[in-house]
Amino acid sequence: MMMLRSLLFVAYLYGAMALMGTLFIVTLVMPRRVIMAAIAMYARMIRFGMRVICGIETEFRGLENLPDGPFIYAGKHQCMFDIFVPFLVVPDPVIIMKQELLWYPFLGWNALKSDMIAIDRAGTTKTLRKMVAQAKVRAAQGRQVVIFPEGTRTAPGDAPDYHAAGVSALYRALDVPVVPVATNAGLCWPAHGIRRRRGRVVYEILPAIPAGLDRKTLMARLETATEAAVEELLQEGLAAQGRAGLTRELQGT
Repeated sequence: MMMLRSLLFVAYLYGAMALMGTLFIVTLVMPRRVIMAAIAMYARMIRFGMRVICGIETEFRGLENLPDGPFIYAGKHQCMFDIFVPFLVVPDPVIIMKQELLWYPFLGWNALKSDMIAIDRAGTTKTLRKMVAQAKVRAAQGRQVVIFPEGTRTAPGDAPDYHAAGVSALYRALDVPVVPVATNAGLCWPAHGIRRRRGRVVYEILPAIPAGLDRKTLMARLETATEAAVEELLQEGLAAQGRAGLTRELQGT
């Protein structure tokens, strides 16, 4: 039965994307704030579908830890929904995303209109400089820069692999706080595959790391805080699902 629900949710997820993209195509010639509102609406639709179709509840904790103005949102990345969460919890997010996503109908168009930052993940120092330059413009507009320091989705239980180059370059150039965000989303929505599991997904916004630290201290604090919170959320999520530990499937082995 859960596989059937999972298939129905995938159809809902992409069907809603196509429907929203078609209905709101007019927003491509309207002010950016309109397309941002449309993306937030789609994020709420995903959250609704998770609950109604798959039995997955979602919770956002630590909203009081969000600073005013620009900051760097550094999130743990375990599933597709992670990239939509910032549209539900921060005022004006700008996502650092894979360049190839710009070729996707609707998604790519909206990303361009909303001034997201598209990068070549296999790029060079020139790519990094270009990303930082664009981020400085967005931060000067008061926006919040969203980056996933591990660079790709990981399964619960995987060893962390934080890439210092991107987040530390942004931190140094923007001179703003870094807000770590932990999650256990992979317990319900795996990094790969279509099968979903019932449960409770939590996104926990942790206390901001202040601007002005050296690279080594930043990365140590970011990884330590995030991974400690992730471990607690994983145990909480497993208990909610009535399981004693991670399965081989969830560990990606």
